[in-house]
Amino acid sequence: QVRLVESGGGLVQPGGSLRLSCAASGFTFSTNAMRWYRQAPGKEREWVAFISTVGGSTNYADSVKGRFTISRDNAKNMVYLQMNSLKPEDTAVYYCHAAFNGLRYWGQGTQVTVSS
Repeated sequence: QVRLVESGGGLVQPGGSLRLSCAASGFTFSTNAMRWYRQAPGKEREWVAFISTVGGSTNYADSVKGRFTISRDNAKNMVYLQMNSLKPEDTAVYYCHAAFNGLRYWGQGTQVTVSS
């Protein structure tokens, strides 16, 4: 079955960096665009970043543009989110997302906390 497993979250000080990873299985990874979302306490889940099938096209929410970079390795079925210059407002659970055949798939999420 489809499985998305995020890792790499943690506690980081403002201005710091983290790299999130998402391991995908159970579907043809290389033919699907991938996205990262996040959900902060008391807020709705929001889209963060998008990457096309071969990584030639990326797009970011305005709130993270210039600080976050999404990438993928189709040979390893992995998608990444490099997060730099982290701010307290980036604190959230981060989710990997795939959508195909009319269905949406989510991982379990990884907690990112930005605090001094």
